[in-house]
Amino acid sequence: MKKSVGFPPVVCAGARVLILGSMPGVMSLARQQYYAQPRNAFWPIMGELFSAAPELSYPKRLQRLCRSGIALWDVLQSCERDGSLDSNIVMKTAETNNFVRLFSDHPGIDRIFFNGATAEKIFVRRVLPILDERLVRPVALVSLPSTSPAHAAMSFAEKLSRWSVVANVAS
Repeated sequence: MKKSVGFPPVVCAGARVLILGSMPGVMSLARQQYYAQPRNAFWPIMGELFSAAPELSYPKRLQRLCRSGIALWDVLQSCERDGSLDSNIVMKTAETNNFVRLFSDHPGIDRIFFNGATAEKIFVRRVLPILDERLVRPVALVSLPSTSPAHAAMSFAEKLSRWSVVANVAS
């Protein structure tokens, strides 16, 4: 079992929306990029919604999201996991990121979109109780289908349709 350590958040001043995954997969960790697996629908969807298509360089994609008021992060800071599947995360080894600090440093974030059920489940169970004690402003939580190629039951068109809600609230 290998311990994986995630990335710092990609967040700019003025962020209003936070997109949260669970933990970067093997290819993302190797490339040090969010959603680096070419079969993951995340960047094609961001291309359709915010002109942050996979054809652009990674820094340019991140700039486009930042200009749209979107931040990226994962719920977990580290965990043990074989491979990239969320189902392989050893939950007793999972450590969450410091969301109290993130929300203190970026008070404009008022909406979280979860990239898949695992991210939401971990956040609600492990992070939300801490935030409820320390965070005075409301933050809307929105579930979205996973962009992972492992979530193949839903077509790209259907994922894009569901994800379009992000464009409706981003600046």
